Amino acid sequence: MKTMSNVDIFTVCYELNELLKGARVDKSFQPTKDTVIMRFHVAGTGRVDVVFQAGIRTHTTQYPLDNPTIPPSFPMLLRKKLKGANVVSIKQHHFDRIIEITMQKAETYTLIIELFSKGNIILLDQDKNIISPLKRKHWSDRDISSKKEYKYPPKKGINPLEVEKEELKELLKNSEEDLVRTLAKNGFGSVYSEEIILKTNIDKKTPSSQLTDDEIVIVYESLINTFEPLKKHEFKPNIILEDKKLVEDKKFENDEKNNENEEDNEDNEKNNEDKDKIAEKDVLPIDLKLYTEYKKEYFDNFNHAADEFFSEKVKKVITSEQETTWNKKVKKYSKRLKLQTDTLDGFGKTIEVSKKKGELLYTNYSQVENILNVIHNARLKEYSWIEIGRIFKKARKDSIGDAKIVESVDKLGNVVLDIEDIKIAIDSKKSIPENAELFYEKAKKAKRKIKGAKIAIENTKKQLAEMEAKKEIAMKKIMVPQKRIKKELKWFEKLRWFLSSDDHLVIGGRDANTNETIVRKYLDNNDIYLHADIHGAPSIAIKTQGDEIDENTLKESCVFAASFSTAWSKGYGTQDVYWVHPDQVSKTPESGEFVAKGAFIIRGKRNYIRGSNLKIAIGIVDYEGPRIMAGPIDAIKKHCEEYVIIKPGYDKKEKIAKEILHKINKDNILTLDDVVRVLPSGKCEIVKEPTYKKRINK
Repeated sequence: MKTMSNVDIFTVCYELNELLKGARVDKSFQPTKDTVIMRFHVAGTGRVDVVFQAGIRTHTTQYPLDNPTIPPSFPMLLRKKLKGANVVSIKQHHFDRIIEITMQKAETYTLIIELFSKGNIILLDQDKNIISPLKRKHWSDRDISSKKEYKYPPKKGINPLEVEKEELKELLKNSEEDLVRTLAKNGFGSVYSEEIILKTNIDKKTPSSQLTDDEIVIVYESLINTFEPLKKHEFKPNIILEDKKLVEDKKFENDEKNNENEEDNEDNEKNNEDKDKIAEKDVLPIDLKLYTEYKKEYFDNFNHAADEFFSEKVKKVITSEQETTWNKKVKKYSKRLKLQTDTLDGFGKTIEVSKKKGELLYTNYSQVENILNVIHNARLKEYSWIEIGRIFKKARKDSIGDAKIVESVDKLGNVVLDIEDIKIAIDSKKSIPENAELFYEKAKKAKRKIKGAKIAIENTKKQLAEMEAKKEIAMKKIMVPQKRIKKELKWFEKLRWFLSSDDHLVIGGRDANTNETIVRKYLDNNDIYLHADIHGAPSIAIKTQGDEIDENTLKESCVFAASFSTAWSKGYGTQDVYWVHPDQVSKTPESGEFVAKGAFIIRGKRNYIRGSNLKIAIGIVDYEGPRIMAGPIDAIKKHCEEYVIIKPGYDKKEKIAKEILHKINKDNILTLDDVVRVLPSGKCEIVKEPTYKKRINK
């Protein structure tokens, strides 16, 4: 996978600093061993996720990766130290592939992202000592371990935004490499080295030390011109597309012209080869002459371009890894099937060959009997087996009588006969019928095994088919990162809400700010206000529209108020709720009292409904368009065809959200974030019911 260049990192740092300066740090995650995602809250923008993949990339992302059920220790440390901190600055260290993010909380922290080699992510304290690295590393001059002072790697290359003519001249004159390699190894990389040289008309293979002063000036001016957009922050982020039609047409024209001159043709072939090496799909912060002939897709900012480019690569990697894993499982049964099939074929051959050998012994009975008699007489005369073997070997060589069919005699008295080009091993101490019976018995034994082998093959074929079917389903359901698109929410979706079974809109606060909004902005004189009788509960308003509210809506609203209170996170099964009229809700405290933000004073009689069940359902409702709704079970049953019921439990919201998404999102209109947003605070579990589908009377 392509890694970010110094130029890419310069652009990313500039854009991130503009976007995140002053932002509040939220949670951190570690979806893979080398990747950390940090979530920020930007005033006026909301959630912004930034992905740090050690040694590869850093940019904002709209493609969230699946996180492990149990968070690793490194992101938990980042949460502990950095959550709630404010971003002070994001900068690149000396135009190197190192990013520094400074954050201020009670003290100052610095997060170092190293994008060179295999990379690393390191948290530093205000004294630049390492609190913890993602990966512990040790070199002769650097020790990346906890409580050690962080040392930057030795400076390499030159900064194209600050380089002086004399500095470049010294670099080139002292180099033993050609021009393109000298530039590539000193911070420019292959692409930008090619770009600089392309504008000079100097042969890139020219030894750097042999460049004239005038040529060095030309190289310097080309370098300055190439990186001028970076200095002015005039970025033109683009992805180079893989469609090479324009280039292929150009090559065809060149080939037609160059057919007249063989030497020119060879030069052009080399140039085309060089272009092919460079012209792979790429993402760049500025336009390059090198890619003039290629189609491009432009973006508003480089972070967006990098996100589209790298996320596409990550999808392919995830798909490839999953396919490799499943192929191993399938291969296990394929190998077993081949082994069993070969064994079955072996049984058939054993039966055929063994029968043939038995038959040949009887067909050549007299010859074999003569041989056995000769051996028997020789043994009576105390000839050793070795001597007998030598005698038969010489007799075979001289083509004497029946000895022609004797292949060998070993020191144990076993004889190998060669009859009709078939090798038959017999025991000279046994008679012909006894030897033949051994072969017939071997054939019978192989025949008995055939039935079991066929059953085993059929079982393996079924297992193989099942595994291939599982693979096909798994590859279709593979969770590659899906783009998180920020939706325009209706006013009520910014709150807690549901439609009662009598079609009344019920709304509730999500936090202290929205609790204030419920009472100050949305609570009308004819509405009803509800609150769970527990500290840490939302303000709930039933929007009556002047209608009378029946008992069903009131009970459903009480379940709603109870379920989205702290009673859920505490694992309660029921919770008392009270309701009052709007004129009983006040923000004015008694003398000497203080009312916190999001809290209100209730004056007068409270109407209690005892023991409201903490159990809600989630489904998709058609209310001003299809959208997800969480609320009391009866209300969801009325408005939603498919739904899932949950109650307080022991599973994390993210895990439950995935199951809910799989069950209700048949038309693919929801994202995981949509489901997480409507769930109560705290852990849950799904309530198993005989069916999750609404019953429709026919």
